[in-house]
Amino acid sequence: MKGNTYVPIGNHEKVLMHICCAPDASYPFLYLKGRHYDVTGFFYGPNIHPLREYELRLNEACKLAQIVGMPLIEGEYNINKWFELTKGLENEKEGEKRCYLCYEERLDVTAKLARGKGFDYFTTTISISPHKNSEWVFEISKRLEEKYGVRFLQVDFKKHDGFKYSIVLSKFYGLYRQDYCGCTYSKIEADAYRKSKNS
Repeated sequence: MKGNTYVPIGNHEKVLMHICCAPDASYPFLYLKGRHYDVTGFFYGPNIHPLREYELRLNEACKLAQIVGMPLIEGEYNINKWFELTKGLENEKEGEKRCYLCYEERLDVTAKLARGKGFDYFTTTISISPHKNSEWVFEISKRLEEKYGVRFLQVDFKKHDGFKYSIVLSKFYGLYRQDYCGCTYSKIEADAYRKSKNS
């Protein structure tokens, strides 16, 4: 399933956009707003660890929301539930089954909330990262679209230099840009990689 490179011009339909960090939300919000969608951010990252990292990313999301005028909803932070979800997959590398389950859980909560609050669409900024599997995101979201009866706005935000624009916007807005995905396992993997590069 290929991602859309451009989405149609909207008519102020309401979109709930899942985000897990401010830098990745910067370009997608402006892109959708520029195409006449009313976008509300949904900060939901139960995978983010440790707590101080979660709080830092949440504060930066609030900062971005204030700068660009984006309504923002904070989801529940339940790291214990996330650890239970991924139990037995601790030693997998980033990009394997653990990540698929993590995408699925976050997207499920987003779609359910979108239906409950009467949004026309739900979407996610996960696709902006060149390190994330957008095809998984779209496959899961299409399934959730049927499950909850709320449409998925399918956008591959990394297309047309979306990721590069997010880096530029992060610098312009003075946003903290993290150096690992979010979970403790991705941090261990990223730290090991940096250590090997510097040795």
